[in-house]
This record gives sequence, C-alpha cells and structure tokens, in this order.
Amino acid sequence: MTRIDDPAYSWPLLTLDDDALEHNLATVAAAVAAAGAEHAPHVKTAMSRDLFARQLAAGAWGGTVATPAQLRTLVRWGLPRERDGVRALLANELVDPRELAWLREVLDAGAAAEVWLYVDSARGVELLARAFAGASAATTARLGVLVELGVPGGRTGVRGVEAAVALGRAVHDAGLRLVGVAGYEGPVAAGTSEAELAAVGAWCAGLREAAAGVAGLVEGPVVLSAGGSAFADVVLRELVAPAGAATRVVLRSGAYVTHDHGHYARTDPWTRLGAAPLRPAITVWGQVLSVPEPGLVVCGVGRRDVSYDIDLPTPLAVRPVGEDGRLGTPRELAGARVTALNDQHAYLAVTEDQGIEPGDVVAFGVSHPCTTLDRWRTAVVTRGDAVVAHYPLDLREDLA
Repeated sequence: MTRIDDPAYSWPLLTLDDDALEHNLATVAAAVAAAGAEHAPHVKTAMSRDLFARQLAAGAWGGTVATPAQLRTLVRWGLPRERDGVRALLANELVDPRELAWLREVLDAGAAAEVWLYVDSARGVELLARAFAGASAATTARLGVLVELGVPGGRTGVRGVEAAVALGRAVHDAGLRLVGVAGYEGPVAAGTSEAELAAVGAWCAGLREAAAGVAGLVEGPVVLSAGGSAFADVVLRELVAPAGAATRVVLRSGAYVTHDHGHYARTDPWTRLGAAPLRPAITVWGQVLSVPEPGLVVCGVGRRDVSYDIDLPTPLAVRPVGEDGRLGTPRELAGARVTALNDQHAYLAVTEDQGIEPGDVVAFGVSHPCTTLDRWRTAVVTRGDAVVAHYPLDLREDLA
C-alpha cells in the first residue's frame, strides 16, 4: 500500500481526501436535484479530468469554464454526460476571432454535444454571427447563446433588464440560437448577512425578469444560469420555483467539490438549504524547517503552494516524523495561526509549549481552493495516509 510518507513523495505535498470528495459530490448533487435544477459545475476549481468525470457520474449536465483555454481542455477531455458528447458552458464572452473559428470547427465536426456562451454587447453578437455565418442546422443547434446580466460597478454583463432583453432580440435576429440569460451574483454581496442575502435575491429577481423578457425568442424552456459557490441557496430558492415550469435553472457552483477551511466554510450555502455540512478535502503538508525563537515555527509551505488571496492557511495538526521518515500520530495545533507567507515559507505563531521540532510535518487547510489547486500539477488522493489515486490538474490545454 502506497502512503504519503513513502520515499516517492516529498514535502510540501497537496492531498485530497477521497471520502470528503465523495461526500461533497453526493451532497450537492442531491441538493441540486431536490431543488429541481441542473448542475454544470465550474471545473476551473481544479481543472481535473478525474474530478469532472466524478461530477458527471453524480448527475452533472456538463461543465462550466471561464476561458477559451479551459474550454479547449474540456473538449479535449472528451467526457460525455451521455453518449452524445461533452456539454460545456463558457461563463464569459468569446470575442477572439481565432477562438470563434476553433469553436466553429469543433461544432461543425460534432466534437461537442453543446457549447453555451455569453454575450453582453452588440459587438459580441456581431463577432459570433460572423463566425457562424452559413452554419448548418446541426451546428447551430449545438451552439447556445446566453445574454449576461451584470451588476452596476461589477464586471461583465449588460447593466439592466431592458438592455438584456434588447440584446437577446439582437441574438435572435442574427440567426443565433438564444437559450436564455445568465450572470454571476457574487459582486452583489461580500458576506451572508440577512441584508446581503436579500440583495442577492433582488438580483435574482432581475434575472427572472430578463428571462421573461426573452422567453418569446427562445425555443423551449428559457435557461436561467447563476450560482457561484457562496450563494447557491439563494439562487435555487429564487430562480427555480418562482420562474415556473417553462424554465431551466442551471447552477454553476464548483468549489463545493473540495470545499475549504476558510471562505467557503464561512459562506457554505448548502447547510442553509438543510443539507449536511460539506467537508474540506484539501490538505497541504509542510515540514517544519526551523524553530528559531519561542513562539515561532517556520514551515516549508509558501505562496507557491497555498492560496492567500482571501485568508492565510489554517494550521490543522502537527505530526512527528520517525527515524524511518514515517508520520506519527497527529496532534491538534490549538491556538496556532499563520501570520505571513514567503514564496516557500510559512510563519506559524504557536504557544511555547507545543513541542514542535524541526522535521515535524504540519497539515494546513486552505481558504479558496481554486488558487491553491492552480499551484499544483497533480493532486494526491488519499484515504487516511494511503494513496488511492493521482489526479492530474490540467491548468490549460497543452500547446505542444
């Protein structure tokens, strides 16, 4: 049995707890299904073919990506939800003629079952219409266009319902297949207070209004797509039932698959829906390099290994290392905290009686999984200390 403390591995090391992954996959799949929605999880969280395959097996409609390079990778993976091929949602505008030409080739060849993408400007519609001019009915049916509704002062997306409806009409008039409306509610609120959740609900009401405004331009149910990983509960409550039977709600939450010990632990929307709490799956292990003064431990984990854009890592436990290199029994690090990071060092403030020595190994939890996983090329999947799999993390398509 291979273990994380075998000679093949060295510190720092990123591991994913397999039991936590399975729990999170099953919990969220059940919650989305119970709400009457569909799920296209954002795979940028890990860009892992193996994790995406497990999400599809749990019932996901397809996968969401943020960039053209990620879309190319998703198509390259070739993982179908069913026999008809991959389904992908590009939660952004595609305005590069080179990428549009590539997408036309992909859909002409039937290399993807469906690709949905956003528009938020007349120029975006013009570029898309030009790229797909003269396309066959089969190709046109594989391309879905969503009008993006934004937030004043936020990032992309039209500003207001009236503009969204007008742009939807332009999509339809250009001969493109309009499937609905979409957006990202994250810029509306920074936390989960009652007032902030109400603000997210108000934004969802605007998305419903935009969907009603374009309904006559869409064949079949109108798609409403939203849902970062912090406000999925509000999105499901506000979009599914009030929108009615003639709509499809497609949630895009992706960080749930690994969860974390910081940002998503605080904002976890699934428990607000009544689901079981998600479990943090990510651990980054780092060895104690020095205990240079009382109360200070320096570990070999840094900004190149863990996220720090929202919170610094959370020290979870310390484990002694035997003469044979094997890890000993973990001890909780009560009161310990990371105070700073260098590229390859973490400054750990501890009480003086922790008994930590150079060579010990510290387990760290993270806050914001996306910006931890994008620092690694492989995740080691574990049950306890046993290694059960290696998941490559494809950050972008291989250009070689």
